[in-house]
Amino acid sequence: MSDRAPYLVERRLPTEESRELVALVRDIAQREIAPRAAQEEEAGRFPREVFSLLSESGLLGLPYDSAYGGGDQPYEVYLQVLEELAAARLTVGLGVSVHSLACHAVAGYGTKEQRTEHLPAMLGGGLLGAYCLSEPASGSDAASLRTKAVRDGDDWVVTGTKAWITHGGIADFYTVLARTGVEGPRGITAFLVPGDAEGLNAAAPEKKMGMKGSPTAQLNFDGVRVGDARRIGEEGQGFAIALSALDSGRLGIAACAIGVAQAALSEAVGYATGRQQFGRPIADFQGLRFMLADMATQIEAGRALYLEAARLRDEGKPFSRQAAMAKLFCTDLAMRVTVDAVQVLGGYGYTQDFPVERLMREAKVLQIVEGTNQIQRMVIARHLAGPETR
Repeated sequence: MSDRAPYLVERRLPTEESRELVALVRDIAQREIAPRAAQEEEAGRFPREVFSLLSESGLLGLPYDSAYGGGDQPYEVYLQVLEELAAARLTVGLGVSVHSLACHAVAGYGTKEQRTEHLPAMLGGGLLGAYCLSEPASGSDAASLRTKAVRDGDDWVVTGTKAWITHGGIADFYTVLARTGVEGPRGITAFLVPGDAEGLNAAAPEKKMGMKGSPTAQLNFDGVRVGDARRIGEEGQGFAIALSALDSGRLGIAACAIGVAQAALSEAVGYATGRQQFGRPIADFQGLRFMLADMATQIEAGRALYLEAARLRDEGKPFSRQAAMAKLFCTDLAMRVTVDAVQVLGGYGYTQDFPVERLMREAKVLQIVEGTNQIQRMVIARHLAGPETR
Protein backbone atom coordinates (compact mmCIF):
# COMPACT_ATOMS: atom_id res chain seq x y z
CA MET A 1 0.00 0.00 0.00
CA SER A 2 0.97 3.64 -0.25
CA ASP A 3 3.14 5.39 2.32
CA ARG A 4 1.44 8.71 1.54
CA ALA A 5 0.02 10.55 4.56
CA PRO A 6 -3.79 10.72 4.75
CA TYR A 7 -5.19 13.65 2.82
CA LEU A 8 -6.39 16.37 5.18
CA VAL A 9 -9.02 18.85 4.08
CA GLU A 10 -7.86 22.45 3.93
CA ARG A 11 -10.62 24.36 5.68
CA ARG A 12 -11.45 28.05 5.75
CA LEU A 13 -12.65 28.63 9.29
CA PRO A 14 -13.72 32.01 10.66
CA THR A 15 -11.76 32.16 13.92
CA GLU A 16 -8.77 30.69 15.70
CA GLU A 17 -11.21 29.14 18.19
CA SER A 18 -13.00 27.31 15.40
CA ARG A 19 -9.72 26.08 13.95
CA GLU A 20 -8.77 24.67 17.34
CA LEU A 21 -12.22 23.12 17.66
CA VAL A 22 -11.99 21.28 14.35
CA ALA A 23 -8.46 20.13 15.21
CA LEU A 24 -9.82 18.71 18.49
CA VAL A 25 -12.62 16.91 16.65
CA ARG A 26 -10.20 15.49 14.10
CA ASP A 27 -7.99 14.18 16.91
CA ILE A 28 -10.94 12.54 18.68
CA ALA A 29 -12.15 11.08 15.39
CA GLN A 30 -8.77 9.57 14.54
CA ARG A 31 -8.02 8.27 18.04
CA GLU A 32 -11.39 7.23 19.43
CA ILE A 33 -13.74 6.63 16.50
CA ALA A 34 -12.09 5.52 13.25
CA PRO A 35 -9.95 2.65 14.61
CA ARG A 36 -13.01 0.73 15.84
CA ALA A 37 -15.51 1.78 13.20
CA ALA A 38 -15.38 -1.25 10.90
CA GLN A 39 -15.43 -3.83 13.70
CA GLU A 40 -18.23 -2.16 15.63
CA GLU A 41 -20.35 -1.57 12.53
CA GLU A 42 -20.05 -5.22 11.58
CA ALA A 43 -21.05 -6.19 15.12
CA GLY A 44 -23.94 -3.71 15.12
CA ARG A 45 -22.59 -1.97 18.22
CA PHE A 46 -23.71 1.55 19.05
CA PRO A 47 -20.82 3.59 20.54
CA ARG A 48 -22.64 5.28 23.42
CA GLU A 49 -19.33 6.01 25.13
CA VAL A 50 -18.27 8.10 22.13
CA PHE A 51 -21.37 10.26 22.47
CA SER A 52 -20.62 10.65 26.17
CA LEU A 53 -17.12 11.81 25.27
CA LEU A 54 -18.48 14.24 22.71
CA SER A 55 -20.91 15.60 25.28
CA GLU A 56 -18.15 16.02 27.87
CA SER A 57 -16.07 17.81 25.22
CA GLY A 58 -18.89 20.26 24.47
CA LEU A 59 -19.48 18.87 20.97
CA LEU A 60 -23.16 17.87 21.15
CA GLY A 61 -24.55 21.40 21.34
CA LEU A 62 -22.25 23.39 19.10
CA PRO A 63 -24.81 25.50 17.19
CA TYR A 64 -26.82 26.43 20.29
CA ASP A 65 -26.71 29.25 22.83
CA SER A 66 -23.94 29.00 25.45
CA ALA A 67 -26.38 30.36 28.04
CA TYR A 68 -28.02 26.92 27.95
CA GLY A 69 -24.91 24.79 27.55
CA GLY A 70 -24.35 25.17 23.82
CA GLY A 71 -21.21 26.10 21.96
CA ASP A 72 -22.25 29.37 20.26
CA GLN A 73 -20.74 28.12 17.01
CA PRO A 74 -22.04 29.20 13.60
CA TYR A 75 -23.48 26.51 11.38
CA GLU A 76 -20.52 27.00 9.07
CA VAL A 77 -18.31 25.55 11.82
CA TYR A 78 -20.75 23.00 13.22
CA LEU A 79 -21.23 21.36 9.81
CA GLN A 80 -17.50 20.96 9.29
CA VAL A 81 -17.35 19.21 12.65
CA LEU A 82 -20.07 16.84 11.42
CA GLU A 83 -18.07 16.21 8.27
CA GLU A 84 -15.00 15.22 10.29
CA LEU A 85 -17.04 12.87 12.48
CA ALA A 86 -18.84 11.27 9.54
CA ALA A 87 -15.55 10.70 7.73
CA ALA A 88 -14.45 8.63 10.72
CA ARG A 89 -17.79 6.84 11.18
CA LEU A 90 -21.17 7.79 9.78
CA THR A 91 -23.00 6.35 12.81
CA VAL A 92 -21.36 9.08 14.89
CA GLY A 93 -21.63 11.98 12.45
CA LEU A 94 -25.26 11.27 11.61
CA GLY A 95 -25.99 10.59 15.27
CA VAL A 96 -24.75 14.04 16.27
CA SER A 97 -26.83 15.58 13.47
CA VAL A 98 -29.96 13.75 14.67
CA HIS A 99 -29.31 14.79 18.26
CA SER A 100 -28.99 18.42 17.17
CA LEU A 101 -32.22 18.06 15.21
CA ALA A 102 -33.96 16.73 18.31
CA CYS A 103 -32.83 19.80 20.31
CA HIS A 104 -34.07 22.26 17.69
CA ALA A 105 -37.69 22.54 18.84
CA VAL A 106 -36.90 23.41 22.45
CA ALA A 107 -34.02 25.72 21.52
CA GLY A 108 -35.95 27.56 18.82
CA TYR A 109 -39.56 27.47 20.00
CA GLY A 110 -39.51 26.59 23.69
CA THR A 111 -40.34 29.08 26.42
CA LYS A 112 -37.54 30.51 28.52
CA GLU A 113 -38.60 28.16 31.31
CA GLN A 114 -38.46 25.15 28.99
CA ARG A 115 -35.06 26.11 27.65
CA THR A 116 -33.70 26.64 31.16
CA GLU A 117 -35.10 23.35 32.42
CA HIS A 118 -34.25 21.05 29.53
CA LEU A 119 -31.49 22.40 27.31
CA PRO A 120 -28.45 22.17 29.64
CA ALA A 121 -28.92 18.41 30.02
CA MET A 122 -29.78 17.97 26.34
CA LEU A 123 -26.78 19.94 25.08
CA GLY A 124 -24.06 19.02 27.55
CA GLY A 125 -25.41 16.64 30.14
CA GLY A 126 -24.71 13.35 28.43
CA LEU A 127 -28.24 12.87 27.08
CA LEU A 128 -28.97 11.57 23.59
CA GLY A 129 -31.97 12.68 21.55
CA ALA A 130 -34.11 11.42 18.69
CA TYR A 131 -36.59 13.01 16.31
CA CYS A 132 -40.01 11.46 15.68
CA LEU A 133 -41.83 12.66 12.57
CA SER A 134 -42.10 9.71 10.16
CA GLU A 135 -44.68 6.94 10.54
CA PRO A 136 -45.26 3.60 8.78
CA ALA A 137 -47.76 5.20 6.38
CA SER A 138 -46.45 8.78 6.56
CA GLY A 139 -42.93 9.34 5.27
CA SER A 140 -42.55 11.88 2.49
CA ASP A 141 -46.14 12.99 3.14
CA ALA A 142 -45.35 13.95 6.72
CA ALA A 143 -48.40 16.21 7.07
CA SER A 144 -50.65 13.13 6.97
CA LEU A 145 -49.27 11.67 10.20
CA ARG A 146 -51.73 9.75 12.40
CA THR A 147 -50.13 9.65 15.85
CA LYS A 148 -52.58 11.50 18.11
CA ALA A 149 -52.22 13.56 21.27
CA VAL A 150 -55.48 14.11 23.14
CA ARG A 151 -55.79 16.67 25.93
CA ASP A 152 -56.63 15.25 29.38
CA GLY A 153 -56.50 17.95 32.03
CA ASP A 154 -52.91 19.17 32.34
CA ASP A 155 -51.64 16.23 30.29
CA TRP A 156 -51.69 15.02 26.71
CA VAL A 157 -52.19 11.33 25.97
CA VAL A 158 -50.15 10.24 22.95
CA THR A 159 -51.12 7.15 20.96
CA GLY A 160 -49.66 5.90 17.70
CA THR A 161 -46.54 4.57 16.00
CA LYS A 162 -43.46 6.35 14.70
CA ALA A 163 -41.13 4.70 12.19
CA TRP A 164 -37.52 4.92 11.02
CA ILE A 165 -36.41 6.58 14.24
CA THR A 166 -32.64 6.94 14.55
CA HIS A 167 -31.68 6.17 18.18
CA GLY A 168 -35.11 4.59 18.62
CA GLY A 169 -35.15 2.66 21.88
CA ILE A 170 -31.89 4.12 23.25
CA ALA A 171 -32.58 7.88 23.25
CA ASP A 172 -33.05 9.77 26.50
CA PHE A 173 -35.61 12.12 24.95
CA TYR A 174 -37.73 12.31 21.81
CA THR A 175 -39.05 15.33 19.96
CA VAL A 176 -42.42 13.99 18.82
CA LEU A 177 -44.86 15.43 16.29
CA ALA A 178 -48.46 14.38 16.93
CA ARG A 179 -51.90 15.35 15.69
CA THR A 180 -53.87 17.47 18.14
CA GLY A 181 -56.37 19.01 15.74
CA VAL A 182 -57.65 19.05 12.16
CA GLU A 183 -56.27 16.98 9.30
CA GLY A 184 -53.26 18.35 7.47
CA PRO A 185 -50.28 20.40 8.59
CA ARG A 186 -52.21 22.84 10.81
CA GLY A 187 -53.33 20.15 13.23
CA ILE A 188 -49.89 19.01 14.38
CA THR A 189 -48.15 19.88 17.66
CA ALA A 190 -44.64 19.20 18.99
CA PHE A 191 -43.88 17.52 22.32
CA LEU A 192 -40.76 16.67 24.29
CA VAL A 193 -41.20 13.08 25.50
CA PRO A 194 -38.82 11.42 28.01
CA GLY A 195 -37.21 8.23 26.79
CA ASP A 196 -38.44 6.32 29.83
CA ALA A 197 -42.07 7.47 29.60
CA GLU A 198 -44.58 4.80 30.63
CA GLY A 199 -46.28 3.30 27.59
CA LEU A 200 -43.40 4.11 25.23
CA ASN A 201 -41.87 0.99 23.69
CA ALA A 202 -39.42 0.36 20.86
CA ALA A 203 -39.66 -2.47 18.37
CA ALA A 204 -36.60 -4.50 17.40
CA PRO A 205 -34.13 -2.41 15.38
CA GLU A 206 -34.42 -2.61 11.60
CA LYS A 207 -31.95 -4.87 9.80
CA LYS A 208 -30.26 -2.44 7.44
CA MET A 209 -27.88 -2.46 4.50
CA GLY A 210 -25.46 -0.15 6.31
CA MET A 211 -25.04 1.88 9.48
CA LYS A 212 -25.62 -1.30 11.45
CA GLY A 213 -24.24 0.32 14.58
CA SER A 214 -26.92 3.01 14.57
CA PRO A 215 -30.26 1.62 15.82
CA THR A 216 -33.27 2.53 13.68
CA ALA A 217 -36.58 1.37 15.12
CA GLN A 218 -40.31 1.87 15.31
CA LEU A 219 -41.63 3.50 18.47
CA ASN A 220 -45.04 2.62 19.86
CA PHE A 221 -46.88 5.18 21.96
CA ASP A 222 -49.51 3.35 23.98
CA GLY A 223 -51.31 6.07 25.90
CA VAL A 224 -48.10 7.92 26.82
CA ARG A 225 -48.92 10.81 29.16
CA VAL A 226 -47.02 14.02 28.51
CA GLY A 227 -47.51 17.13 30.65
CA ASP A 228 -48.61 20.30 28.88
CA ALA A 229 -45.37 21.84 30.17
CA ARG A 230 -43.64 19.61 27.60
CA ARG A 231 -45.67 20.91 24.68
CA ILE A 232 -43.27 22.89 22.47
CA GLY A 233 -44.68 25.97 20.75
CA GLU A 234 -48.36 26.61 20.21
CA GLU A 235 -50.95 23.97 19.43
CA GLY A 236 -50.96 23.45 15.69
CA GLN A 237 -47.46 24.91 15.24
CA GLY A 238 -45.72 21.56 15.13
CA PHE A 239 -45.48 21.15 11.38
CA ALA A 240 -43.87 24.56 10.97
CA ILE A 241 -41.40 23.61 13.70
CA ALA A 242 -40.69 20.35 11.91
CA LEU A 243 -40.02 22.04 8.57
CA SER A 244 -37.73 24.56 10.24
CA ALA A 245 -35.76 21.76 11.85
CA LEU A 246 -35.53 19.82 8.59
CA ASP A 247 -34.02 22.75 6.70
CA SER A 248 -31.15 22.75 9.19
CA GLY A 249 -31.06 18.96 9.40
CA ARG A 250 -30.66 18.64 5.65
CA LEU A 251 -27.46 20.64 5.90
CA GLY A 252 -26.28 18.16 8.51
CA ILE A 253 -26.94 15.28 6.11
CA ALA A 254 -25.08 17.12 3.34
CA ALA A 255 -22.04 17.57 5.57
CA CYS A 256 -22.13 13.91 6.59
CA ALA A 257 -22.29 12.92 2.93
CA ILE A 258 -19.19 14.94 2.15
CA GLY A 259 -17.44 13.28 5.09
CA VAL A 260 -18.25 9.81 3.74
CA ALA A 261 -17.16 10.81 0.23
CA GLN A 262 -13.93 12.34 1.53
CA ALA A 263 -13.11 9.16 3.41
CA ALA A 264 -13.73 7.11 0.27
CA LEU A 265 -11.52 9.40 -1.81
CA SER A 266 -8.70 9.18 0.74
CA GLU A 267 -8.88 5.38 0.62
CA ALA A 268 -8.92 5.38 -3.18
CA VAL A 269 -5.94 7.72 -3.48
CA GLY A 270 -3.96 5.74 -0.92
CA TYR A 271 -4.66 2.47 -2.69
CA ALA A 272 -4.04 3.80 -6.20
CA THR A 273 -0.68 5.32 -5.29
CA GLY A 274 0.48 2.13 -3.58
CA ARG A 275 -0.92 -0.64 -5.77
CA GLN A 276 1.56 -1.77 -8.46
CA GLN A 277 0.50 -3.21 -11.80
CA PHE A 278 2.54 -3.51 -14.98
CA GLY A 279 5.54 -2.25 -13.07
CA ARG A 280 4.11 1.04 -11.79
CA PRO A 281 1.43 2.45 -9.45
CA ILE A 282 -2.05 2.18 -10.91
CA ALA A 283 -2.42 5.91 -10.15
CA ASP A 284 -0.15 6.45 -13.18
CA PHE A 285 -2.87 5.22 -15.53
CA GLN A 286 -4.96 8.00 -16.99
CA GLY A 287 -8.27 6.20 -16.56
CA LEU A 288 -7.80 6.06 -12.79
CA ARG A 289 -6.23 9.51 -12.55
CA PHE A 290 -9.31 11.01 -14.17
CA MET A 291 -11.61 9.09 -11.82
CA LEU A 292 -9.75 10.47 -8.79
CA ALA A 293 -9.82 13.98 -10.23
CA ASP A 294 -13.58 13.80 -10.82
CA MET A 295 -14.18 12.45 -7.31
CA ALA A 296 -12.18 15.26 -5.71
CA THR A 297 -13.87 17.93 -7.83
CA GLN A 298 -17.35 16.73 -6.87
CA ILE A 299 -16.42 16.74 -3.18
CA GLU A 300 -15.05 20.29 -3.32
CA ALA A 301 -18.19 21.47 -5.12
CA GLY A 302 -20.46 19.79 -2.58
CA ARG A 303 -18.56 21.24 0.36
CA ALA A 304 -18.78 24.73 -1.14
CA LEU A 305 -22.53 24.30 -1.67
CA TYR A 306 -23.35 23.23 1.90
CA LEU A 307 -21.08 25.92 3.36
CA GLU A 308 -22.76 28.63 1.30
CA ALA A 309 -26.15 27.50 2.60
CA ALA A 310 -24.77 27.46 6.15
CA ARG A 311 -23.49 31.01 5.81
CA LEU A 312 -26.91 32.17 4.65
CA ARG A 313 -28.39 30.53 7.75
CA ASP A 314 -25.79 32.18 9.97
CA GLU A 315 -26.68 35.56 8.49
CA GLY A 316 -30.36 35.03 9.23
CA LYS A 317 -31.27 34.86 5.54
CA PRO A 318 -33.61 32.33 3.87
CA PHE A 319 -31.76 29.12 3.08
CA SER A 320 -34.43 26.47 2.49
CA ARG A 321 -33.78 26.20 -1.25
CA GLN A 322 -30.03 26.05 -0.76
CA ALA A 323 -30.41 23.44 1.99
CA ALA A 324 -32.43 21.22 -0.34
CA MET A 325 -29.86 21.71 -3.10
CA ALA A 326 -27.00 20.85 -0.75
CA LYS A 327 -28.71 17.73 0.55
CA LEU A 328 -29.56 16.59 -2.99
CA PHE A 329 -26.17 17.29 -4.54
CA CYS A 330 -23.95 16.11 -1.68
CA THR A 331 -25.74 12.82 -1.08
CA ASP A 332 -25.92 11.97 -4.78
CA LEU A 333 -22.21 12.67 -5.16
CA ALA A 334 -21.42 10.59 -2.08
CA MET A 335 -23.09 7.64 -3.77
CA ARG A 336 -21.13 8.20 -7.01
CA VAL A 337 -17.81 8.73 -5.24
CA THR A 338 -18.11 5.64 -3.04
CA VAL A 339 -19.07 3.48 -6.03
CA ASP A 340 -16.03 4.82 -7.89
CA ALA A 341 -13.83 4.16 -4.85
CA VAL A 342 -14.89 0.51 -4.88
CA GLN A 343 -14.00 0.40 -8.60
CA VAL A 344 -10.56 1.89 -7.98
CA LEU A 345 -9.81 -0.86 -5.47
CA GLY A 346 -11.14 -3.52 -7.83
CA GLY A 347 -11.77 -6.88 -6.19
CA TYR A 348 -10.39 -5.64 -2.89
CA GLY A 349 -12.98 -2.87 -2.88
CA TYR A 350 -15.72 -5.48 -2.81
CA THR A 351 -14.37 -7.09 0.35
CA GLN A 352 -14.74 -6.13 3.98
CA ASP A 353 -10.97 -5.98 4.32
CA PHE A 354 -11.15 -2.42 3.01
CA PRO A 355 -13.60 0.26 4.20
CA VAL A 356 -14.90 1.43 0.82
CA GLU A 357 -17.57 -1.28 0.57
CA ARG A 358 -18.97 -0.13 3.94
CA LEU A 359 -18.81 3.51 2.86
CA MET A 360 -20.74 2.68 -0.31
CA ARG A 361 -23.48 0.92 1.67
CA GLU A 362 -23.67 3.82 4.12
CA ALA A 363 -23.81 6.47 1.40
CA LYS A 364 -27.07 5.04 0.07
CA VAL A 365 -29.11 5.91 3.16
CA LEU A 366 -28.12 9.56 2.88
CA GLN A 367 -30.12 9.84 -0.34
CA ILE A 368 -33.20 8.77 1.65
CA VAL A 369 -33.13 10.23 5.17
CA GLU A 370 -34.60 13.63 6.11
CA GLY A 371 -36.45 13.91 2.84
CA THR A 372 -35.64 11.67 -0.13
CA ASN A 373 -33.78 13.30 -2.98
CA GLN A 374 -36.99 13.22 -5.00
CA ILE A 375 -38.57 15.39 -2.30
CA GLN A 376 -35.56 17.73 -2.44
CA ARG A 377 -36.16 18.21 -6.15
CA MET A 378 -39.79 19.07 -5.41
CA VAL A 379 -38.70 21.64 -2.81
CA ILE A 380 -36.23 23.23 -5.20
CA ALA A 381 -38.75 23.32 -8.05
CA ARG A 382 -41.34 25.02 -5.82
CA HIS A 383 -38.87 27.78 -5.10
CA LEU A 384 -38.27 28.19 -8.83
CA ALA A 385 -41.74 27.74 -10.32
CA GLY A 386 -44.15 27.99 -7.40
CA PRO A 387 -46.43 25.28 -5.95
CA GLU A 388 -47.75 22.53 -8.16
CA THR A 389 -51.22 23.14 -9.62
CA ARG A 390 -53.90 20.63 -8.64
